[in-house]
Amino acid sequence: MTKFGPEKRPYIVAEMSGNHNGSLDRALALVDAAADAGADAIKIQTYTADTMTVDVKHPRFQISKGHGLWSGEYLYQLFERAHTPWDWHQPIFDRARERGITPFSSPFDRTAVDLLEKLDASMYKIASSEITDLPLIRLAASTGKPIIISTGMASVKEIAAAVEAAEEAGSPDITVLSCTASYPAPPEETNLRRIPVLQQMLEKPIGLSDHTLGIGVPIAAVAFGATLIEKHVTLSRADGGVDSAFSLEPHEVKLLREESERAWQALGTTHIGPTEAEKESLRFRRSLYVVADVKAGDQVTPENVRSIRPTGGLAPDMIGTVLGRTFSTDAEKGTPLTWDLI
Repeated sequence: MTKFGPEKRPYIVAEMSGNHNGSLDRALALVDAAADAGADAIKIQTYTADTMTVDVKHPRFQISKGHGLWSGEYLYQLFERAHTPWDWHQPIFDRARERGITPFSSPFDRTAVDLLEKLDASMYKIASSEITDLPLIRLAASTGKPIIISTGMASVKEIAAAVEAAEEAGSPDITVLSCTASYPAPPEETNLRRIPVLQQMLEKPIGLSDHTLGIGVPIAAVAFGATLIEKHVTLSRADGGVDSAFSLEPHEVKLLREESERAWQALGTTHIGPTEAEKESLRFRRSLYVVADVKAGDQVTPENVRSIRPTGGLAPDMIGTVLGRTFSTDAEKGTPLTWDLI
């Protein structure tokens, strides 16, 4: 059974990525920080520079000049700097399990899946750039584990093909993440309105892999039906790191965990009308009351009958009907005005 869906609070995934900054101790500290902040899972990425690309310094392998984070870097050197060494995987997984959160990873080739299977990974995440690598998707899905597919840059046709490949290969649970594969991502290009469209099209749980700054976008995504939120995390943006500029610090992860659940709770139902929580407030709507002691035969005037709180008397709009009439009985100040009094 899937760990996330519309009937459950949003599942929070803390993405470590390369924010370990080349230190296993920092990687383990990130696991602890994610657990302390209330994240449900910690995700890493399983690749080496050699499984991702080749060491060629040609413009085809170079990130464009002017890129916000990695301007002019060659892919091989970036991946070499950002990758999580494979011998770190076991201690990271062990620490996460000790802390009660789920460790899993994004594999990028067959050797990564083999390693993660040895670690008994409970699910797999397909990164946006790999959504067209259908053999990789089929391999990950053939393990029988849940698959999470990120859709940055993908067309409807590519998304449908990836989901179909995972289904046919035997994944029991598939979650699709709306994503804008830009680092950081502009909020105006996040297009949260596509979340219900994807849900209707695929009939799968839809989440958000978010690279915007802060937590405003993922909180808004919950209102559109996001069941999982993935955000990059760092111990401190001031420490630097390949993804630190758009990553959340631990106190922000805690806030995301709390506020996403609050947003999910607020979805409620389509019911329009008084709720159980409003019963006490409902008592204190206005109605017509006698506001000065009166005797039988006195005229109803603005000085002795007004619209005040609470309920119990005639509706406020009846004031024009009752003014000028006479009281049929004595009434004390604070008596609800009802038809038997006039």
